[in-house]
Amino acid sequence: MKVWIGHGSEHSARLVMIGTFKDVSTARSTKDVLDEVTDTVEAAVERGDIVVGQPRDRFDEGMYELLSGSGMTAIGPDEIEQFAYDVSVDASGNTITVRTNEIDVSAFLKVFIERGAKVEVFSTHDYPEE
Repeated sequence: MKVWIGHGSEHSARLVMIGTFKDVSTARSTKDVLDEVTDTVEAAVERGDIVVGQPRDRFDEGMYELLSGSGMTAIGPDEIEQFAYDVSVDASGNTITVRTNEIDVSAFLKVFIERGAKVEVFSTHDYPEE
């Protein structure tokens, strides 16, 4: 289940984040890790272990091992619910593009930076995609 967390009914961020990696293999492995974390978080939400809107102050053992084993050590427990939001993550070549109506995307930004990406972030309200 994907959750959209909005702060108003008339406006959404329409945010795009593009990470450009030095090579295709790094982009692919990053996409795989993002998918694995997303699947794990979605399962935790369905079980009730994570409640969106109630930030956590620590990871459970399984999530900690997944994140640290994947080299994603900068993400905090209070950011993990971002992987349950309605977010589209697409990979093409050496780029990964994240699209969402959320403004809270620090977890994705941290993953991109930790894995050596050059990152561009913008709202399609101001910069429509071609």
